[in-house]
Amino acid sequence: MHKLLPLAAFFVAAPAAAQGSPADSVSQERLQSDVASLVGFGTRHTLSEQDSETRGIGAARRWGEAQFRTASSACGGCLEIALPERMIQGNRVPEPTRLVNVVAIQRGTERPDEVVIVQGHIDSRVSDVADFASDAPGANDNASGTALVIEAARVLSQRKYPTTIVYALFSGEEQGLYGGQLLADYAKEQGWTVKAVLNNDIVGGSCGSDGYCDDAHVRVFSEGPRADLTDQIRAAQRRNGGENDSPGRNISRWLDDLAEADPAGLDVRQIWRTDRMGRGGDQIPFLENGYPAVRISVAVEDYDHQHQDLRVEGGVTYGDTIDEMDFPYLAKVTRLNVRALDELARAPLPPTPTAEAAVQTFTEITWDEVPGAVGYTIWQRRTDEPYWRETPVIENVVATSAKLEGVRGDDWIFGVSARAADGTQSPVASAVPAGGFAPISETQS
Repeated sequence: MHKLLPLAAFFVAAPAAAQGSPADSVSQERLQSDVASLVGFGTRHTLSEQDSETRGIGAARRWGEAQFRTASSACGGCLEIALPERMIQGNRVPEPTRLVNVVAIQRGTERPDEVVIVQGHIDSRVSDVADFASDAPGANDNASGTALVIEAARVLSQRKYPTTIVYALFSGEEQGLYGGQLLADYAKEQGWTVKAVLNNDIVGGSCGSDGYCDDAHVRVFSEGPRADLTDQIRAAQRRNGGENDSPGRNISRWLDDLAEADPAGLDVRQIWRTDRMGRGGDQIPFLENGYPAVRISVAVEDYDHQHQDLRVEGGVTYGDTIDEMDFPYLAKVTRLNVRALDELARAPLPPTPTAEAAVQTFTEITWDEVPGAVGYTIWQRRTDEPYWRETPVIENVVATSAKLEGVRGDDWIFGVSARAADGTQSPVASAVPAGGFAPISETQS
């Protein structure tokens, strides 16, 4: 990440709580064992067997549920297991098919309806997306993300948090993001206030099909203009800015800063598009529902070992097999997720700020009080700068407004983050049209 010259800081924030990081408990060996177990189901295609105990999506799904229940037993029953389901049919689902997600909910002690979600799809496929009979090991896509979610549940469930963490395993991703849509709808039905969604999809490899390798970076994809913009707010963004300040984009910036604080971990490569070119993932239904979400994925993809029949052709071995994975890399991605979840579950929600600066030589920034926040931090950057400056404008503001004398707002983008009592900071929310983290439908109701 390119760091920019800091602005003057006027206050010093309280230090974060001094305790060991739960990321230190992430086990590479457990991750590898879990991926091997998932590959062992032969195929996890959404249209495969539902009732077999050893093969198909049903067996894999029940195995995932069992892992969550074991983790819950280890923390005294702290995880609630939910199995949202619906019948689906569509272009890639020719017959009505039962779709089931496996969800573990670790309720927050103070704000249980405020949630952060970590998720990965459990289903797999081969070259023909309709082929549910052939072996589809799906090691990197996406046993890697599934194992990451389960490991996060094992580690983080040993602690208590003021807000809720949701661990989710989806079916139906390869058929059209059905599992992601099911949980996005479930979140709305539950009345959850979604702070952030971390979608982990293809997170266990470090070399591409062309031999290019990169085990030092992980990509974070984030949308620009929000998927749930109304015509009115889209017009306001055209006038006043905000195209680069969606909640997802600010989560991406926040993850980049978080990663840089761990020199032994991975560096975040921010990809400022919703997903890879011409492709998609389970973060998209959340974005369409107005929830902040990003996709986390490997720095370089291996197309010979993704969505491929198991075969050798022209001297090239194809298929998404476990021997093509990089488990030290998967462990690093898992640790980054765990660190992010730990901080997001301790931090308050980002505020929803507004900036007033028209025809005046000062800027007034206001926001509503955020539950769990003991102070707020104001950030500023030029309109052509990509990142928030390293040092904020003002730290530890205890009011819900600030006046920046001599700052002509036309030339700047402003943002505000919230601070918990232990010093944990939320991501920044930008003071632009639709910069807040709530769905636009809720802010206009």
